[in-house]
Amino acid sequence: MPTEFISVTFPNASTELNPLENPALDPQFIERYARSLDDYGFNYTLIPYDSASFDPFTIGATVAAHTKNIKIIIALRPNTIYPTVAAKSLATLDQLSNGRVVVHFIAGGSDEEQAREGDFLDKHQRYERQEEYIRILRRVWQSSEPFDFDGRYYQFKQFHSRVRPVNGTIPVSVGGSSDDAYRIGGELADIFGLWGEPLAETKQQIDRIYAEAARAGRKDRPRIWVTFRPIVAETDELAWAKAHRTLDLLKENRARGLGKVPPTAPSPQNTGSQRLLEIASRGDVHDRALWYPTVTATNARGASTALVGSPRTIADSILDYVDLGADLISIRGYDNLNDAIDYGRYILPLVRADLAEREAPRQAVA
Repeated sequence: MPTEFISVTFPNASTELNPLENPALDPQFIERYARSLDDYGFNYTLIPYDSASFDPFTIGATVAAHTKNIKIIIALRPNTIYPTVAAKSLATLDQLSNGRVVVHFIAGGSDEEQAREGDFLDKHQRYERQEEYIRILRRVWQSSEPFDFDGRYYQFKQFHSRVRPVNGTIPVSVGGSSDDAYRIGGELADIFGLWGEPLAETKQQIDRIYAEAARAGRKDRPRIWVTFRPIVAETDELAWAKAHRTLDLLKENRARGLGKVPPTAPSPQNTGSQRLLEIASRGDVHDRALWYPTVTATNARGASTALVGSPRTIADSILDYVDLGADLISIRGYDNLNDAIDYGRYILPLVRADLAEREAPRQAVA
């Protein structure tokens, strides 16, 4: 399959660099942002989730109503919706969007965040529950007859749904960097999401995911999704100057208690963030243009590794990951709307042109 691009849709214009105080839902912003993604050739947009956020299903439906092509990735924590309900909700949105829905599972990387919504399972149990959840969704979408389920975390009798996905099923995405994540994602996921690590570490993770898929007896493999926060300008020199201005603002906002990362935050519990911080301790710049000070400035909260450079440098960096096996590249910036437009104008065309040029000799031989 061709390399595809993912963005992230937020409910308003608030950003990490310019956080709005008590930001409200902004339907006009969502519409403008979604249409920009469609117009500039992004393939997917993630609707994120945390315990204090707006409902991703409703925002996803809004994005679908204002677009024609982009696929909507709904972030879902299994503790928040019973799986039979989620199966119907996802299939309903899939029908409304004519088959443009993906679901991305978040097992939960913070005990404190999970407890805010009444979830007190430990990390291993959360992954066990996620595995049951995925199996239930797939069976709901595929079963023509009522069925029972008697698992450790979910039990029900004679459930049947008349709400079917357009294409018979909905792609399932899993992310993480723990043994449980690799095992479940390798066995069950259509897509496996990784944060932007250096090439060597990314290759190690991809190999582990593929090995788990083979161990599960799969004939196929999960598609690999890697996430970056590009900082782009006309030249490399201008991009690095912009990167340092961005870093200064991130640090200043954190010191002032603005945004989502408090001035003093405990070490993150999730393996992915721990890995990012360990890599950051080894140096600021990795490989061609992978920059890690944004990781430490945000305590590795979520996707936080930057690619810094001109459009050409960033396109070449992305192609390095494509060569490793990344099928989906998530790029979002620190000025969400304007950065997405810049990426669509200057980066996506370069990557796609280079990939088309590579493919031309193969097609000629065929």
